[in-house]
Amino acid sequence: MAIMAEYYLISQLPSLDGINENTPLPITSERFEELCRSFLGKKANAEFGKLTLIPSRDHEKTLSQLIEKWNDGERSLRLALAKLRAEKLNKQFACGNNSFSPSLLQAARAAVETESPMEAELFLNKYRLDFLESLRPTDSFSEEFVFYYGLKLRLIERIRKFDAKSGDDAYRSIYSSIMNSDRSEVTQ
Repeated sequence: MAIMAEYYLISQLPSLDGINENTPLPITSERFEELCRSFLGKKANAEFGKLTLIPSRDHEKTLSQLIEKWNDGERSLRLALAKLRAEKLNKQFACGNNSFSPSLLQAARAAVETESPMEAELFLNKYRLDFLESLRPTDSFSEEFVFYYGLKLRLIERIRKFDAKSGDDAYRSIYSSIMNSDRSEVTQ
C-alpha cells in the first residue's frame, strides 16, 4: 500500500526542471510538505523531517543516502567557505579534520572572491543545484526522489527570496562587525 501511495504522490508533482527566475513555482514547500505528510509512511516522513538546506556542523545520521550525501556536501561547502573567509580576514577558523575536494575548494574560492554578495549567492546556488542534480535518483518513484524534489524546491524558493539591496546592506554590516571586533566566528 505504501508503494502505491508514494507512486501517487510523485506522479502528481509538477516538474521543477527548466524553471527560471521569472516562472512562477508550480508548487510551494508548504503544499509539498502537506502532500508528503499525507502519502509517505512514518519512516519516510521522519526522514523527510531531516531535509534541510543548513545541516548541523555535527554529523547527524539519516537512513536516506541522498540526505546523507547532501548534508555532507553542504556541510563541507559551508566549512570551506568559512575557512576561506577567515583566511581572507586573517582570522583563524578550525574546520576539524575535514578535507575538501579540489572542485569544492575552487567553487568556495570563486564565491569568496566575488565582489558582489548577490553574485556570490547566485553562483553558490547554481553550485548547490548542480551538486543536488548529481545526487538525483535514477528511480523517479522512490522515497529518495521525494527527498531530492524537496531539496530542489527549497533551493529554488531560497534564491527567489533574495533582495540585492537588503542583502548587500546586511553583508556590509556583518563584515564591519567582524572587522571591528575580536570575534573569530565566520559561520552562521
